[in-house]
Amino acid sequence: MKKQIRTIAAIIPPPAVHMVGDGFKVHNFFPSQRIIGEKGMSPWFLLDYNAKWDITPGEKPRGVGVHPHRGIETVTIAYHGKIAHHDSGGNSGIIGEGDVQWMTAGGGVLHKEYHEKEFSRKGGILQMVQLWVNLPKAFKRTPAKYQAIENKDMSRYPLDDGKSFVELITGDYKGISGPALSFSPMNMFNARLIKGSVADFSFDREYNTGILMIEGEIKINNSEIIPENNFALFKHDGEVFIIEAVKDSIVLILSGKPIDEPVSAYGPFVMNTEEEIKEAYQDYFDGKFGYLED
Repeated sequence: MKKQIRTIAAIIPPPAVHMVGDGFKVHNFFPSQRIIGEKGMSPWFLLDYNAKWDITPGEKPRGVGVHPHRGIETVTIAYHGKIAHHDSGGNSGIIGEGDVQWMTAGGGVLHKEYHEKEFSRKGGILQMVQLWVNLPKAFKRTPAKYQAIENKDMSRYPLDDGKSFVELITGDYKGISGPALSFSPMNMFNARLIKGSVADFSFDREYNTGILMIEGEIKINNSEIIPENNFALFKHDGEVFIIEAVKDSIVLILSGKPIDEPVSAYGPFVMNTEEEIKEAYQDYFDGKFGYLED
C-alpha cells in the first residue's frame, strides 16, 4: 500500500522561559503545552530546550544540584557549550557540541548536572536539549545505567548534496542504526542541512512524531515554514514527510511508539500510579537512591 504524507497538527513557538537550577534557561514544550498533553509525545514525557544563551565567565559553575529520578531516562543533547554529569551509580562524564548523555534512572538514581568547569571559566554560548523518556511498566525498576555517546560515534546517513547528513542517536534511518539503546521503539535524529538540501522521513503512522528547530528554518512538505526554536507536532494521518532547508539548519527529529499505559508523574518521578509516586518519595527520603555529594 502506498505510503501517505504525514501533515502538521501544530507549530508551537517557544513557551516562556524558566530556570532549571541556576544553569539552564529552558522552554518547556511538553508536558506543559496543552496542545500536546502529557501523553501526546509518548514515549517522551518532557522536552526542555535551552536555546542559545550567552554564559558570562565565572569561577563557580552553574547548574542543577543533586536530585533524584525514577521511572524514566534522561537524554541530554549538547549543541553549544559543555555540560558535566555525576550520578550515584558512580558514573560521570562531560559532553560537548554534538554529544549525548543518556542516563537510565530506572529504579532510582541521584544525579547532578553543571556547566563544565573550563567552559564556565571562559563563558560562551550554551545550547542544549533535555528529554525525559518514559520507561514501560516492565522496566520502571530496571537498574540505573549510563550511556555516553560522543558525536564521532554516531551513525551518519549522507544526503544527495554531499554536505548534509542525518545523524542518528537512536533508531533506524534508511538501513542504518544509531548507537543508543532504548527500552521502547523510538527514533531520535539530528538532520544537519545546508540551505536548499532536502531530506525525507518515513515512520509508522501510529508513532508520535515531532521536530524541534535547533537552528535555521525549514519547509515541511513544500508548504509550511518552521522557524528557529519552534516545535512542529505531526498528525497520525500518514507516514512520510519531507523537509527542505530554507537556511542552513539543524533539526531534532523525534518519532516513537506510544507507551499505552497509565502515567502518574510528580516532580522528578514518572510512574504508573500515585501509590508508586509516594513510594518513590519514601525510598528517596530513606536513602535508597544511594549517595552523591552536592
